[in-house]
Amino acid sequence: MNEPAPKTVPLDDKAFRDQLVAIIPSLRAFARGLCGTRDMADDMVQDAMTRAWAARQSYAAGSNFRAWMFMILRNHYYTTLRKNARMVSWDPEVAERVLVAGPTQQDGLNVQDVQKALQKLPAEQREVLLLIGANGVSYEEAADIMGCAIGTIKSRLARGRVALTALIDGPAYKDEPSEKRPRPSAISPTG
Repeated sequence: MNEPAPKTVPLDDKAFRDQLVAIIPSLRAFARGLCGTRDMADDMVQDAMTRAWAARQSYAAGSNFRAWMFMILRNHYYTTLRKNARMVSWDPEVAERVLVAGPTQQDGLNVQDVQKALQKLPAEQREVLLLIGANGVSYEEAADIMGCAIGTIKSRLARGRVALTALIDGPAYKDEPSEKRPRPSAISPTG
């Protein structure tokens, strides 16, 4: 008495295309956070959109299109990382830019500082920060996209925020008084 699984009802091509076009800015922002470079991020988004278009018949109308697209992009990113880990290329122009020291003056916190700090975070924390913080994805959607529990998402988000703050602001000095700890003079020996 096994009932067959319900068939997925795909969207018509126009409705699918409209949803695909509407999500491009969010996909680009997420990809830039993952990749760190604009060109690679744009290529990743284009590839993800091509893959989604090719698989449009497998998308069930009424399900979460945003989560489906983010998952395609995220999976494509990690597949590309695995492939690129086996290849080594030498680009003299890139090497020249890397070897040149940048200016030391700072005009305050800017977007490049945040991007660099994000790239130093573990991938799981970076992804959660980008999904929830930058793209406004709910905890539930982020859990679906990343394939883990909501509690794990909340934990990664909290740890990611703390780590990002430490990377941007620098480590806290142990000599600094903490507002959470009572000062020794405020504690009486008699209780």
